[in-house]
Amino acid sequence: MIPDRATLQTGVGGIPEAVLECLRNHRGLGIHTEMFSDGLLPLIERGAVDNAHKTPHPRKAVASFALGTRALYRHIHDNPSFEFRPCRHTNDPEVIARNGRMAAVNSALEINLSGQVRQDSVAGVPFSGAGGQADFIREAAGARHGVPAIALPATARGGPVSRTVPRLKPGAGVVTSRADVRWIVTKFGAVNLHGLNLRQRAGALTGIAHPDFRAELERETSRLFVR
Repeated sequence: MIPDRATLQTGVGGIPEAVLECLRNHRGLGIHTEMFSDGLLPLIERGAVDNAHKTPHPRKAVASFALGTRALYRHIHDNPSFEFRPCRHTNDPEVIARNGRMAAVNSALEINLSGQVRQDSVAGVPFSGAGGQADFIREAAGARHGVPAIALPATARGGPVSRTVPRLKPGAGVVTSRADVRWIVTKFGAVNLHGLNLRQRAGALTGIAHPDFRAELERETSRLFVR
């Protein structure tokens, strides 16, 4: 889904880091993100990232802040190929959308059958900040050849809990709304929810949920979304 010469934005967590590891053999990638993480270093060292094909800030890896190990900070320190800008610039819709192949890869804790994404709360209690997920998903969707993706494990707690659920729990915060969501990815596949009605969305999401939970999700779909 992510082509050569794409401009990358990744969120926080193990899933975005795993995606970056899969891009090591790409070429001509650029970086325009809210946060630099350790997962970007191997791409730079292998030459997968050169920032040569970005529209805004060519030859520069752009972000608002960095979060990682000392190796990351040593690489960034006094390195002219990195450029830090305030969030009002990195997350600006006009700036993001100017990257024609904008690939925004973010994670989620849970998604319901209509496409509402819970990312920043657990049991109604804030777990993290919303960050720039909604900004980048929305603008990658508007970019030419953009790839707006939410990637998440199919299960939680080692397997007994599905991350695809009929409804979000009361008090759960929605970071990316069903109006903005596009690609949803698990280990069982990828679906694009854009333009689908509620029942179609539920069917698509059930198809990439863990097989152990699909029958239950199908029953809930029939109950929630009457034909």
